Amino acid sequence: MAARKNVSPLALLVAVLTALAVGVLGSLAIRPPGVASESQNSTGGTGFEIVRWRATSSFTSNLPIIGQPPHRVADNLARMSGGAFQMQVFEPGEIVPALEITESVKEGKVQAGFQWVGYDQGRIPASTLISAVPFGMEPIEFSAWWYYGGGRELGEALYAPHNVMPILCGLTVPETAGWFRGPVESLDDLLGMKIRFAGLGGKVLQRLGASVTMIPAGEIFQALEKGAIDATEFSMPAVDQLLGFSRVAKYNYFPGWHQTFSAAHLQINLDEWNSLRNQTKTMIRVACRAAAMEVISEAEYLQGAVIQDFEQQGVVTDMLSTEILEQLRAVTREVLDEEAAKDEHFAKILKSQREFSEVYRYWKTRGYLPRSF
Repeated sequence: MAARKNVSPLALLVAVLTALAVGVLGSLAIRPPGVASESQNSTGGTGFEIVRWRATSSFTSNLPIIGQPPHRVADNLARMSGGAFQMQVFEPGEIVPALEITESVKEGKVQAGFQWVGYDQGRIPASTLISAVPFGMEPIEFSAWWYYGGGRELGEALYAPHNVMPILCGLTVPETAGWFRGPVESLDDLLGMKIRFAGLGGKVLQRLGASVTMIPAGEIFQALEKGAIDATEFSMPAVDQLLGFSRVAKYNYFPGWHQTFSAAHLQINLDEWNSLRNQTKTMIRVACRAAAMEVISEAEYLQGAVIQDFEQQGVVTDMLSTEILEQLRAVTREVLDEEAAKDEHFAKILKSQREFSEVYRYWKTRGYLPRSF
């Protein structure tokens, strides 16, 4: 047995401090810095915060592209958290009417809801600017503005007074310009036309003499078939085909001037959001970014074959004339400026988008091939 050596006070102090440091590092390895220790009951032993939410959507799950994001997000959150985060997604109207999601989230009837927030136009005019803008940004441009150009902050400030946190959770390609029973050869053809049209595009058509109505997706075909409306827009071709529009309206026009991008958001009750750990908030944002990427990729993948099939069915898939588009753009400008004059949030967001696009065009017009190539 070796002889015991005398240990100096300094050496003893060093040993104690070393042991303490090792203990702290070990604790950090298990629990990230800034995250308070929680009981096993609050994490279920997984290390993740236990969350049990009910969520609703304005789009049925059987619709491709627009109906899937909330379900993908729910699935990814459950996987990332080892089952600690469970979000049950209900169909439109099952527990909340399809066009009343924001109010239901605000009041806490559900913790979250997925929708195209342009449906809030009557109560929150500027909601249209973060969902779809006529002659506005293209999808990747909107994404750049939202994540890096101040859009997210403006969107959050817009919905904060309504006790809602909006998370961008779906970004899709342009829609069609609509389905019509007869040809549209000039804007005079819109006079007196009964048409289902959403968002700012609807305001433009109203200005041009159309009778615009706003009804949920599930009611559009019946209204079109029975003659309650003469024309409609809803989504992109891959979605519209499942709703049967081509069976009763044989003229499908492009481009989707009224929705050059379509953004959908996961709306979360702000009190619920503020109660979450940062780790959980990050998981939600990551899951929504992934969903947005999947949505736009799926949308781009599906449209060509669907349009080709429309033509084989005898549907006229035609382009609006340059003259009509120029007239629509001029009226759009008037409508946007008038809305900005009436609403502070609208003015602030519109100014931000216009300034961003003015700079972005230097890249947009140089970096990409002309569409004729």
